[in-house]
Amino acid sequence: MSNIIIKNILRFIVLVMLQVLVFNNIHFFDFMTPYIYLLFILMLPFETPKWLLLLTGFFTGLTVDIFSNTIGLHAIACTFMAYIRPWTTTIISAKQEYEPGMQPGIKNLGFRWFLSYTLLLTASHHFILFYLEIFKVSNFFLTFYRASLNIVFTTLFIVLIQYIFTKTK
Repeated sequence: MSNIIIKNILRFIVLVMLQVLVFNNIHFFDFMTPYIYLLFILMLPFETPKWLLLLTGFFTGLTVDIFSNTIGLHAIACTFMAYIRPWTTTIISAKQEYEPGMQPGIKNLGFRWFLSYTLLLTASHHFILFYLEIFKVSNFFLTFYRASLNIVFTTLFIVLIQYIFTKTK
């Protein structure tokens, strides 16, 4: 149990620091930025209680907000992402697929499952984040386009990180 907690604390520190120091400074075509810190929320064990998911999502987003100088945008988006995570896992596959102690990932559940899971949760995060950031109806389609490209870009980075840092069977 404590091994999982230590592993997740280290994952949190590494992903948030990478996001703040490296990935926040990457802007492809001036509007595509990968948000790899979402991998922390994505990789939490299935048994994580809902209240802890919400608290973790809020704290993760708030930490990125503090370092990025965005007033609560990431906190709101991450909290929403953490809120719909249990619902998303139920939609993607039946509950009996998850064994106790299992973490979401390509290694445990396969590429197709992880891609669907990541796309849905990243989309929920990005649409909330980008629409709250702009907060104008007049820029609806431009914001939709920008969010969609960032969803694909972030998902690509997350899947690549999964392949690079996960040992396959």
